[in-house]
Amino acid sequence: MTMKLKAKHEVFCREFLVDLNATQAAIRAGYSASRAHVTGAELYGKPDIRARIDELKRERIAHLGIDANYVLLRLVEIDQMDAADIFNGDMSLKPIIDWPPVWRRYLSGFDLAEMFEGRGDDREMVGFLKKIKWPDKVKNLELIGKHISVQAFKDKIETEDVTPPANREVRQSRIKELLSRGKRSD
Repeated sequence: MTMKLKAKHEVFCREFLVDLNATQAAIRAGYSASRAHVTGAELYGKPDIRARIDELKRERIAHLGIDANYVLLRLVEIDQMDAADIFNGDMSLKPIIDWPPVWRRYLSGFDLAEMFEGRGDDREMVGFLKKIKWPDKVKNLELIGKHISVQAFKDKIETEDVTPPANREVRQSRIKELLSRGKRSD
């Protein structure tokens, strides 16, 4: 437990966890809105306040039971989602109640529209338009890769020694060498 803070500082710490925004936390804690950006930065910069915020974050994580393993398991669930689980053989959607829980939890969007033909009293419903949007699988794989440090998406950057030679003749020789290999020297 960190040392006891002033009541207003404690409120700032708790409000900071709402959106991780020091300015908004300062306003919600009762500080002047016109100086909240300065006050928030000053408060957030204090070691005792940062320690309390870190402590509150740890308490929240413990209370929710969310940790790195939880996040990775959810990412793996999303990766293993199979569209065949929600479609019938004729490509019509199964009723949502028949979908696996993973689909019901991680579906990004669902639009349902009634389709009509005719106008006024002659209008007749002829069907439904159903649109579903599932999570971005490529982004999900990227997050998994970053999480487990496979570095599958790490950019490979190769460099050469670009220290310019002090001697003009050596420099000219180096330029010719680079040009002969098909590289630009600029």
